[in-house]
Amino acid sequence: MTLRSVEPQLFVADVVAAVAYYVDRLGFEARFVHGEPAFYAQVARDGLALNLRHVDEPVIRPELRDREHLLAATFGLASAADLSALADEFAARGAEIAEPLTRQPWGSDTVTVRDADGNLLLFAAPSD
Repeated sequence: MTLRSVEPQLFVADVVAAVAYYVDRLGFEARFVHGEPAFYAQVARDGLALNLRHVDEPVIRPELRDREHLLAATFGLASAADLSALADEFAARGAEIAEPLTRQPWGSDTVTVRDADGNLLLFAAPSD
């Protein structure tokens, strides 16, 4: 038995706006948007999916999320060069960079972006 994928569920105030952010700013594709009005969607990039679910108010207090750097999802890349290229792409697309490309003491390079709802997404690769 082998697990093949995982689909984190992120909570958003406006599903349509969230999908647009992931597509326009982060380079994801919209797989589906469900409901009228939309209350659930899925976006994907390179075969990795995120589910977006509407909520009327934040599930985590924004000040706690920011203070504690609470991540909604982590994505792994194969190399520091790939991560650097992705960080450049995010900047060119106008994504909100919460933490710029940083070499971590534990041997990873990371960049953190914030989506339109404040969810923090970490992208990481082994340091070269």
